Amino acid sequence: MAEDPRHAPSRAPQPDATTVLVQHRVPADLGGEVIRIVGYRENGHALAHAVEMAPLAVPLIVGFGEPFRIALGRAPTADERYNSFTSGLYPGFVLIDSTGRAECIQIDFTPLGARRFFGIPMCEIARRMVQLDELGDPDITDLRDRLGEHGDWRHRFAAVETLLRRRLAAAAPRHGATAWAYQRILASHGTVRIGALARSLDCSRKHLNQHFGEEIGIGPKATARMVRFNRALTIARRAETADWAQIAADCGYADQAHLVREFRAFSGASPSALPSFP
Repeated sequence: MAEDPRHAPSRAPQPDATTVLVQHRVPADLGGEVIRIVGYRENGHALAHAVEMAPLAVPLIVGFGEPFRIALGRAPTADERYNSFTSGLYPGFVLIDSTGRAECIQIDFTPLGARRFFGIPMCEIARRMVQLDELGDPDITDLRDRLGEHGDWRHRFAAVETLLRRRLAAAAPRHGATAWAYQRILASHGTVRIGALARSLDCSRKHLNQHFGEEIGIGPKATARMVRFNRALTIARRAETADWAQIAADCGYADQAHLVREFRAFSGASPSALPSFP
């Protein structure tokens, strides 16, 4: 909730619900690690639904209002409530329900930026929802408490910037080989062969997978699939009428059936359902 943002607005807003999004410009010195900082407030009373499709961002959400109901790959239950939370990369779709009374600040990190900010192996938070209390991180707990005390966005954003700068300045540098491989996957739109990456780095695929688990959260193959899907999704959204066979060819899928399978895996629906998504 880069190009590939996570957020929590309704896919089908109810007539009595209004949503306020307050975008905060990411400072230049944080740009390589942070994708987006945004404030979010709902002023409604009707249940709303949203879907996130294979986002290539790691969000940190600090909530001040009603919690969201969130689940990975399926509809959330009434007990799956999250107010302040994070979630690492997940090669699939995320379903979000809101009562219309949520309020939060969201910081979207690049996967490599999240590794530096959190200071833990990204595989520990990948493929799952994580309440902030589970992290046991005093800095993050303190940020949540301080943001809750501020009633205006300006002071909230200032507190966020202060923590981001302090943590990232003290963080370990990026793992060079993994960062290079990740950038190659992005540059190739997910079509580079993982074996070729391993050979370029003079390491085994197993070794590369281990490093990706620690630094990115998921393996290089799953990462490449997400990147390729996001490219296909971007092309389709920009087209007046999506030519799925051509998109499949342009994005390196074996055929249109391959694209459809990937689309279902990452969005929970077929490509024909694209107009109903945000």
